[in-house]
Amino acid sequence: MRILHTSDWHIGRTFHGHATLDALRDVLGALVAQVRENDVDLVLVAGDVFDSPTPSADCYTLLTDTLFALRDTGARVVVTSGNHDSAARLGFQSRLLRDGIHVLTDPRHVDVPVTVTDADGPVHVYGIPFLEPALLRHEWPGVRTQEAAMTHAMGLVTADLAERGGRSVVMAHCFAAGVEPTPQLERDIQQGGLDVVPLDVFAGVDYAALGHIHGRQRLGERVHYCGAPLHYSFGEGDKPRGSWLVELDATGAVATTWLELPVPRPLVTLRAPMDELLTDPRFDAHQGAWVQAEYTDTLPQREAMRRLQQRFPHCAVVVHAPAERATGDGRSYADRVRAARSDSELVEAFLVHVRQGEGASDRERDLMTAMLDDRVIAQARA
Repeated sequence: MRILHTSDWHIGRTFHGHATLDALRDVLGALVAQVRENDVDLVLVAGDVFDSPTPSADCYTLLTDTLFALRDTGARVVVTSGNHDSAARLGFQSRLLRDGIHVLTDPRHVDVPVTVTDADGPVHVYGIPFLEPALLRHEWPGVRTQEAAMTHAMGLVTADLAERGGRSVVMAHCFAAGVEPTPQLERDIQQGGLDVVPLDVFAGVDYAALGHIHGRQRLGERVHYCGAPLHYSFGEGDKPRGSWLVELDATGAVATTWLELPVPRPLVTLRAPMDELLTDPRFDAHQGAWVQAEYTDTLPQREAMRRLQQRFPHCAVVVHAPAERATGDGRSYADRVRAARSDSELVEAFLVHVRQGEGASDRERDLMTAMLDDRVIAQARA
């Protein structure tokens, strides 16, 4: 059986204030083409279908269109909910969809699989939605952590599988142990020990299709994250976008192939002094990219975003990252103000404070002296 593992579509998410719906529509169209070209039997969408529990009508339209297009290839589709989704709203839509599209959002039914049959027999697909321990304590007494919730859910799955027999796949949305840390890990993942799910929890099934992490990761032969189909932060810029093509043979042995998805607009972080960012030819190739510009000038630059966007129309983030910082003399701003014996020293104290230790330049001192002298003359005439 050929299975396509995807997750974390985050339909409706913005990228630094910019809509991503059109870009995502194109990428999901490419994913549908991959399903058709590779004769995929089953598509798994492992949670965070939407970016918000209250998605707009356009988001629902994109989801419905994509699910129908996937089904039109002949593949069955199984979708689970993630922590960004409203399980109730996503689950409500399941009854409105055509045969062959399954939306699994109720943790009480994790041991009821969707069974797909090929020439080698049945494959049982168990969908585990994102499990919130605080909401499950009455259903599953004693469950107070993600680890405990997933352990309990997998216990139900393996008990049911022992009676059914055959090959098996589990879908889950969680933070599994062994995930490679990234500088900008997903915004809502807690990395404390209580939220980490040990890998041995997934023992007993042939393949675990995980969602929640936005970068591709292999945690073992049978446990994979596929990541998100779009880049949603500059911290993900070096992560490939795609999905796993999983081939499950008659014995349950797994072979996986990575299928790349197109990147509508690449992400790049550029670091240099402002003048170089604005003029250096080595940055010409990035004029069509999403840009995070880190300018290394000692002092903040005026209208940095406006000036950078004249060269990089899709500059989304500007960061002042001085290559060197003045150390100052260790005095606080209040100490400097108290020690000031003239207006010029008072202005100097302010500049040192707001410029992280950098005082006035010679030209600025000349301007400051001239302005203060003009003020004295004006006061005398008054």
